[in-house]
Amino acid sequence: MIDRYTRPEMAVIWTDEAKFQTFLEVEIAVCEAQAELGYIPSAAVDDIRKKAGFKVERIREIEEEVKHDVIAFLTNVAEHVGENSRYVHLGLTSSDVIDTALALQMRKAGQIISKDLQDLHDAILAQARKHKATITIGRSHGIHAEPTTFGFKLCIWLEEIKRQQKRFADALEMISVGQLSGAVGTYSNIDPEVERLVCRNLNLQVAPVSTQIIQRDRHAQYIWALSMIASSLEKFAVEIRHLQRTDVLEAEEPFSEGQKGSSAMPHKRNPVGSENISGLARVVRANALAAMENIPLWHERDISHSSVERIILPDSTILVDYMLARFTKIVSGLVVYPENMRRNMDKYGGVIFSQSVMLKMIDKGLSREEAYKLVQSNAMKAWNKEDGNFKDNLKNDPSVTKVLPEADIDACFDPEHYLRNLNKVFERLGV
Repeated sequence: MIDRYTRPEMAVIWTDEAKFQTFLEVEIAVCEAQAELGYIPSAAVDDIRKKAGFKVERIREIEEEVKHDVIAFLTNVAEHVGENSRYVHLGLTSSDVIDTALALQMRKAGQIISKDLQDLHDAILAQARKHKATITIGRSHGIHAEPTTFGFKLCIWLEEIKRQQKRFADALEMISVGQLSGAVGTYSNIDPEVERLVCRNLNLQVAPVSTQIIQRDRHAQYIWALSMIASSLEKFAVEIRHLQRTDVLEAEEPFSEGQKGSSAMPHKRNPVGSENISGLARVVRANALAAMENIPLWHERDISHSSVERIILPDSTILVDYMLARFTKIVSGLVVYPENMRRNMDKYGGVIFSQSVMLKMIDKGLSREEAYKLVQSNAMKAWNKEDGNFKDNLKNDPSVTKVLPEADIDACFDPEHYLRNLNKVFERLGV
């Protein structure tokens, strides 16, 4: 999925051209290390570096015959290099090149996603600061509970994105390893010092032990971290979808000039971006399952993981890049309606202040059971009635007024009481 929200450089990483170019980068790095250690002539490396090249179309043509993409690649490189091509791929097996190159590709993709995460963090932070004191209703089970602020709701998102940044950084470190250990990983035809030099020059860690492949729990962690990001984005998107409902309308996605919501109903303003995020999160989570299925391979290697990764690695990184960019736009342009928030909060005469009233009655000497029963009965009389008014019900109930004077009842309906400690959280998060 490539459109205005996707960074072009992300899609480029996964092209055949970029893949084979990364193969070549690894192969040349190996030749340089071999020459540094005296295994091959330095002049040969100079010649290889100067002449080495490939054509994707030619590789595909050769692969039609040999049915092996790395052999096809090496054959085409040899056509460019000539005699000194005998030093290319010396002592290596295909997965040495494939997996080390794949680490470089995944790291490049990961660096883009890390930037995306920071962009989203900054967008959420700006909105959290802007709406730090915007009073709204907190909900539990989807039902009005007690007052909070919209900025505080966004603090939940902010801290979650920070956790996702840490998880993804850990996954990026886990995947940034190379291997050049030859068939079944025993270094039978290559010096481990070559591996060390190559990984150092490519800014990768050496896999401490490998078979013929880098073990796929590393790749699974990377895709799992992407699926965690996608799941958080869906969580945030679902909140916007609920808040944009016509009967709520406390916040909504930006709706651009000329945008249309329905082919049949001109009045519609639908949360299509957030719905898009929700749908794509399902794909990324499904890919995480496929990545975990790749972990158990036969003995020292098989290639059952390869076909899976050719799908899930490009798709997951491109999708998460797209999702992060799109959701950052949504957050940056989010339309917030404080008046509607206050209107919704005051429904049924402020039933959301029931706990405050109950605690005040307990403070006046009633048992919790007595206070709960009195408050609940008056709340239920107001509930779901067009003219229901909890505060008026309390003031008209002698059982309440004999305990709480009218001034005490009014004092219980101050939303600021519920927000008095939020600054401590804002300070903790730097909002």
